[in-house]
Amino acid sequence: MLKFNGKTVVITGGTSGIGKATAKAFLDEGATVIITSRKQANIDATIDELGGNISGFVSNAGNFRDLQAFRENLQKHTHTVDVLFVNAGFGRFHSLEETTEEAFDAQFNALAKGGYFTVQQTVPLLTKGSSVILNTSVVTDMAMPGASVYGAAKSAVKYFTKSFANELKEQHIRVNAVSPGPIGTNFFNEAGLAEEEQETMAAQILSKVPMNRFGEPSEIAKTVIFLASEDASFITGHEIQVDGGIVQV
Repeated sequence: MLKFNGKTVVITGGTSGIGKATAKAFLDEGATVIITSRKQANIDATIDELGGNISGFVSNAGNFRDLQAFRENLQKHTHTVDVLFVNAGFGRFHSLEETTEEAFDAQFNALAKGGYFTVQQTVPLLTKGSSVILNTSVVTDMAMPGASVYGAAKSAVKYFTKSFANELKEQHIRVNAVSPGPIGTNFFNEAGLAEEEQETMAAQILSKVPMNRFGEPSEIAKTVIFLASEDASFITGHEIQVDGGIVQV
């Protein structure tokens, strides 16, 4: 039996990398999936590629006007939500000396403010027994060069996991987080680094991964599926690291 047959799943940032892999995983389990992206063209391409019960709308997690309109736009597709995966965001890497106010605000707006108000806007639509999963990162548990702002913003998201789990417990809504390690996505292309810097950073990170490889987006998707399912019915306020052992080993 399909685990999410008849369920509605919302995935922010669902058109690439971890978000798209997770959308596919939920579709394969019978869910109706609603994705967001900053660009309509990306939504259209993802819908064409994945097929099935999938739709989407444009929403920029770093734009507060879009966040304020999130529920209204979501209600054009559904009036109930069973799973929310707060995945939208990006990382930029700058040294302490190089970080500008614009760079600082951009990451906190997309990751911390975006994550917070996405959940706030969706709560009225969440069904009893529903699940919220936040995308954190191993940078909340280990220092990486140039990742001070990214790590701080993701640390805020990590705290939201516990706080939301406590606040929403009376509504029987579970809140957990998945913490990806280095994953083979377009992450480095989005990080604002030159190609040579990307290669150097990737090699440095890979040398610290006990499993000696980057993870696959599908491996994160499987963990999200687990956290959203009845298999995790007694888990809330928890963060699962999917990182090849980089933090613990």
